Amino acid sequence: MYASIDFNMHIRKNRQSLSRLRLQLRRLLAEMEHAVEPIFGGDPLVKGSVYEMARKCGNPSCRCTRGQLHKSIVLSWSHQGKTRLMSLPAERIAELRAKSEEYQRFRKARARVAAISKELLSVIDRMEKLRREQP
Repeated sequence: MYASIDFNMHIRKNRQSLSRLRLQLRRLLAEMEHAVEPIFGGDPLVKGSVYEMARKCGNPSCRCTRGQLHKSIVLSWSHQGKTRLMSLPAERIAELRAKSEEYQRFRKARARVAAISKELLSVIDRMEKLRREQP
């Protein structure tokens, strides 16, 4: 008699756990749908970041030795483990900044999709374990 009560409690607990996992699975799927939106975009991407750089030129008689550094807008990206820089012409700054910002959104979305995928698999594995029956 006690065995059947324990068994019924176990089944009820499994159903409750499965119900919570199904809700979590639906939440993750909705989050995944939202996370992939930037990936579906069609705008061009440029790897890297656009920012203003200030530096000294090395000429001992230049104004930069007195604190007035030379400023330029550059695109910075990593290639084969090394940081690369490219000075940008004024007419391309806005365009390349927009494309690099789109690239950053794309990469963040990709990272979020990877994390959600990992969570999805964990929930699915737990659901399988709860649903599996011994022969």
